[in-house]
Amino acid sequence: MAWDSSRPVPWVRLIREWAIYVTIMVVLFAVLFRDRALAPIVTGLLISGPLYLLFGGVMAKFGYQRKSLKQTRAEASAARTAAVTQDSAPRPKPQATKRTGGGQQRPGKSRR
Repeated sequence: MAWDSSRPVPWVRLIREWAIYVTIMVVLFAVLFRDRALAPIVTGLLISGPLYLLFGGVMAKFGYQRKSLKQTRAEASAARTAAVTQDSAPRPKPQATKRTGGGQQRPGKSRR
């Protein structure tokens, strides 16, 4: 797709995603690197914010839009519903073959 300056950029979503990422990473680094200084790591994470927002904004202007979890769940639910409705329809009986006996009944056991 081509650049379109009229396409909206989901700034709130981008900021929320980045904030969640930074929070998780700060907690993870705090647990993993207890004996080291966290200032350089946190500084690097804070610098990543404008870069993430810039890249996300450019991608949105080119037309890229990721699906949200809500959309993904709705599609999965619709696919499951479609699969259930297909499975609930009666299947046609398979055609008789030599191996299945051709639809003939087996002879009964004789009593002694």
